[in-house]
Amino acid sequence: MTKRRKGRPPANGPVPLSREAFRDEVAGWVSTMKVEPKEVHVRPMSRKWGSCSTTGRVTFDAGLLEQPAEFRRQVIVHELLHLKVPNHGKLFRALLKAYLGTASVTIQKTHGAQAHVH
Repeated sequence: MTKRRKGRPPANGPVPLSREAFRDEVAGWVSTMKVEPKEVHVRPMSRKWGSCSTTGRVTFDAGLLEQPAEFRRQVIVHELLHLKVPNHGKLFRALLKAYLGTASVTIQKTHGAQAHVH
């Protein structure tokens, strides 16, 4: 689960991505990471950017469509990685770093709010 803090980007923030383009981003990472989510949903979520259930359902906050590409990438990889590793232990952190590089320990939500990713 990627935690979310209140706040939206300002009006001069990034141009919102279409749901179809976002699903294409997710599909690219599904292929790269060799994971198989049972379902992928995009819907409004008030407290977090994404979640992954034990049944393989991955849900992303619709607000991600308004976030910068790098932030979306980090949330997508974080949630999809939970299909392989359900917790935030050493293996999870090592794989997250392998996929995202050194900037994967903490995500600072841009434009005034923050999200914490382990």
